[in-house]
Amino acid sequence: MSDEGRLILAINPGGTSTKLGLFRETEQLFEQNVRHLQEELGKYETTFDQHEFRKEIILNTLAEAGHDLSDLTAVVGRGGAFKPLKSGTYRVNKKLIDDIRDGTTLQADHPSNLGARRAYSIAEPSNLPSCIVDPVCVDEMIDEARLSGLPCLPRISLSHALNIRMVAYKAAERLERSLDEINLVVLHLGSGISVNALRKGRMIDTSNANDGGPFSSQRVGVLPTTGLARLCLSGYSDWKDMKRMLLKEGGLYAYTGTDHVGEALLRAEEGDETADLTLRAMAYQIIKEGGAMAAALHGDVDAVVVTGGIAHNTWMTDRLGEGLGFLGELMVFPGEEELEALVRGVFRVLDSVEEEKTYG
Repeated sequence: MSDEGRLILAINPGGTSTKLGLFRETEQLFEQNVRHLQEELGKYETTFDQHEFRKEIILNTLAEAGHDLSDLTAVVGRGGAFKPLKSGTYRVNKKLIDDIRDGTTLQADHPSNLGARRAYSIAEPSNLPSCIVDPVCVDEMIDEARLSGLPCLPRISLSHALNIRMVAYKAAERLERSLDEINLVVLHLGSGISVNALRKGRMIDTSNANDGGPFSSQRVGVLPTTGLARLCLSGYSDWKDMKRMLLKEGGLYAYTGTDHVGEALLRAEEGDETADLTLRAMAYQIIKEGGAMAAALHGDVDAVVVTGGIAHNTWMTDRLGEGLGFLGELMVFPGEEELEALVRGVFRVLDSVEEEKTYG
């Protein structure tokens, strides 16, 4: 195998699917998104209980591709909302597995938490390293960014850190500089939007996509505080309904009935004034938040980086370029290449570009 290069298995679990990728060095040998039927998952009380079921699917998929565990150099899984962690690549250990099992993480029983457990259970019997890379709980915020205005409601760092940091590395490569030498504003545009300030590789501030920032295709972003308080106290709905409204049925969907930016654009082009205004407002809010993050960097910005699914849409990226282009070069890396990001993180450790971190 040494003549052919190192082989890495990457695992990215979702609520109803498991995405797998097999990479030999930087070459992706295959990618498969395994869908899980609701009747299959419904047999288990929690996502943690689904582990053995999903693990067997992963092993069978690997075997069908003509590989067994002895071929692998390492296994890497997507990191979840464990506890505040610095960015980087972490070796999965028993402490992390225990925290996931015991539900002592920031978001207990979340599907993304199982990436670490699956990587560990597949790798450990063969004495292979298992890792997570840049989990969503990456927290490198400066102290000033943590205060919200109420001590009982501190700002929490949860973001699309895996993809954000991968495109930051790509931006540094394009600038022909090291990541720890540059400052970036990174806009991750998906069903949730997070806008981030990176100072010399450190994510000093982020707009938590669940709690603030611009509204997105599904999420509400920042809301008028007193109005939200009145709504919550009015008996309008319970927490379950409020959570769905804030995170699944807000933003573009709330105004237009669609959470697809492309469809909303078609409607706007056909004369739908509500769709047109909502899209312009979304772009406006992203630009405004990007400007705020640039101010957090004292105006010293080497590039503005746009990524995520909405970055495929040139109407949106053109608007962002018009609004934020004065800050620096606009770089667009559309989509979310999370499997590639996981593998890149493993190789940064294997190649001694950065030190492996220990969860504890």
